[in-house]
Amino acid sequence: MLSSSVKLDSTISSHKPVSHGGLYSIANPSPEILDFSSNINPLGPSPSVFKTIKNHLNTLQIYPDPESLDLRKNLQRYTKIPLSQIVVGNGATEIIYNFCKAFLSLKTPVLIPIPTFGEYEAGAKLAGAKVKFFKTMNLKKDIDNFISKLPNNGCVFICNPNNPTGYILSKNYLKKIVIAANKKNTLVFLDECFIELVPGYNESIITFVKKLNNLFILRSLTKSYGLAGIRIGYGVGTKKLVSILNQIKIPWNVSGLAQHAASAAISTPNYLDNTKKMIQTESKYLKKNISKLANFYCYDSVTNFILIKSKLSSSKLKQKLLKKKILIRDCSNFRGLNNNYIRVAVKTRKENQRLVQALGEI
Repeated sequence: MLSSSVKLDSTISSHKPVSHGGLYSIANPSPEILDFSSNINPLGPSPSVFKTIKNHLNTLQIYPDPESLDLRKNLQRYTKIPLSQIVVGNGATEIIYNFCKAFLSLKTPVLIPIPTFGEYEAGAKLAGAKVKFFKTMNLKKDIDNFISKLPNNGCVFICNPNNPTGYILSKNYLKKIVIAANKKNTLVFLDECFIELVPGYNESIITFVKKLNNLFILRSLTKSYGLAGIRIGYGVGTKKLVSILNQIKIPWNVSGLAQHAASAAISTPNYLDNTKKMIQTESKYLKKNISKLANFYCYDSVTNFILIKSKLSSSKLKQKLLKKKILIRDCSNFRGLNNNYIRVAVKTRKENQRLVQALGEI
């Protein structure tokens, strides 16, 4: 119990952790439950990742490299971004919070299009920023109005493709936002954690960090390479932005096994190409068959998850599916959505068939 003399800052006392999906989001998690609530690569980690972890088990007694130097060198080859412009984190979420801590402060104006990933709001508010929201189910259709709302001397968070809607903005629209924000001395935090799982599109603007000094891009190996359990993500930006993030991160923030596994993952040839082919096929299967059911409407996601509008309560639907050993994402806690929305990941054909059958039986 805290002493009565201890006074918490209001940003801490009012902070509420964001709820997410995953097996540990429910009571009595079990490996028997088929998890459609987590948007992870449906192929899982590549065999080379398992082999690498096994080969490095003898390093468990050694402190990891606090600078993640070898991994950052491999990311430099992978992204074509200079080493000095890459920061590595204990999952992408650590980088979100460190970014907010470093670059946002009391009353910094922040703009977030919603519905979207909840950690941007949580991290910004924890830093004391003044957060405003722009509601849209498709930012492309509202782009001019959105740009007109960009704050001065602030920050904007954008997820592309967006979680949970699955829409994607083209490079031209993104560049337009970044340039307009730059004129207002405003940072753009662009989350590209799902960009590598988008078949048929190449809308990443990761190379723009070489010439746009107000742009920071977040990436995650959790989603693309199925490494959710070992927590690994990275970000790229200007040398100045990245040097500050590297300066404030906690020592040894990324485990040695995570560094080795991440290097192995991004060095696996054809892994993402095979994944995207599968996502393209299975996403079409899910949309086609779920849309045939009377109670559901599928949004046109471009990536490895689908937002679904349901005539049924999302919480009741989640409980009914759990009885069938299937976990979906109840989207009622996404700001901008209500209890008529769920999200499902794209998985293997056998698993997807099981989901479609279960939804049809409800």
